[in-house]
Amino acid sequence: MIGSWLSIGSPVIAEIAARSGFDWLLLDLEHGNATEAAIPDQLRAISGTSVKAIVRVGAPYPDLIARVLDWGADGIMAPRINSAAEAEALVSAAHYAPRGNRGYSRSSRAYGYGLQSPSSAAEITPPLIMAQIETIEGVRHASEIAAVPGIDVLFVGPADLQFDLNARPEAAAFTYAECLGRVNEAARAHGKATGILVRDHSQYHHHLGLGFTHIAIDSDLSILRNGYQQILTLARTQLIPNP
Repeated sequence: MIGSWLSIGSPVIAEIAARSGFDWLLLDLEHGNATEAAIPDQLRAISGTSVKAIVRVGAPYPDLIARVLDWGADGIMAPRINSAAEAEALVSAAHYAPRGNRGYSRSSRAYGYGLQSPSSAAEITPPLIMAQIETIEGVRHASEIAAVPGIDVLFVGPADLQFDLNARPEAAAFTYAECLGRVNEAARAHGKATGILVRDHSQYHHHLGLGFTHIAIDSDLSILRNGYQQILTLARTQLIPNP
């Protein structure tokens, strides 16, 4: 399951990425550059493709989770899930009764504004839920988090996890590599998947070998930034003759 990060908030970029053939795309509301008002147009741009649209909320707020799912997101990612209780709250916010407490509206975009309303709960596809493991506590409780029904993917946030390990060495009982191993072991023990974001394209197969199945490669912002830098580097070092 190859994905990528969309941080800019552009529906044009979302459409290009979706038509390029990714399995899933992450629309980022935590560190992204647009507000939640930009999400519906990005979801519309992805519609009509086989790509799964996952929205990362800034925190597991039930009202925001319900809104993005009503807008048609296929799943939710929530940052810094550190305990089974937090994982349970995330699942509850994303599911209707009896599993959760999400409110139901048959006229939401997810159900064609009332034109495609499900006739029974059995027709409703449950959202894909990714719980981010980004702290020392998250790694310690990875097994309990993975055990929560409704959590589909333990998704490592590499930047946050490495930052936490470096900032609190007295609490870090494991190296970063060991943390990745513990998260994968916890997920496998409970029949769950694991994911991670990689910036270096060459690291994709390495992380695949570690057991990660939902790997996001780079972000729109990074790809654009690096493309501009490459153009300027080429222009300044190769295209401009020496005086």
